Amino acid sequence: MSLSNLIPAVGSVRDTKRIGRGNATGQGRTAGKGHKGYKSRSGTKNRFAFEGGQTPLMRRLPKRGFSNYGFRKEFQIVNLGKISSMGLEKVNPEILVEKGIVKHANKRVKILGNGSIDKPIEITAHLFSKSAVEKLEKVGGKAIYQC
Repeated sequence: MSLSNLIPAVGSVRDTKRIGRGNATGQGRTAGKGHKGYKSRSGTKNRFAFEGGQTPLMRRLPKRGFSNYGFRKEFQIVNLGKISSMGLEKVNPEILVEKGIVKHANKRVKILGNGSIDKPIEITAHLFSKSAVEKLEKVGGKAIYQC
């Protein structure tokens, strides 16, 4: 046994400082918070975008634009390549929901022309891109618009 091998007994050494437990502990009186001020009080937190009382940047900048969330139309996007890989002759939004390609049955579906198609398929959807319609018609398929 040598001095380099000595370790303190279990429980005799604390990892954390016990703040506010008297002056003898080294963290008494103001408990490391300094004197007065906002951060010396209990229950304080830095509020988001607080700049020390100065008007925050997001309130200094002017409001611009308008987002019309009430009337926007959301589409679920499906590519032609995904549909052709299914190997079906007729496809509609209900089938896409069953196969797990589209999540929601009540939202609109838009077909895009990404991917290749080799068999004629009859696709019913709410919207089609121009390239998707061209590829479908070239192979002999149909793009049927659903209202």
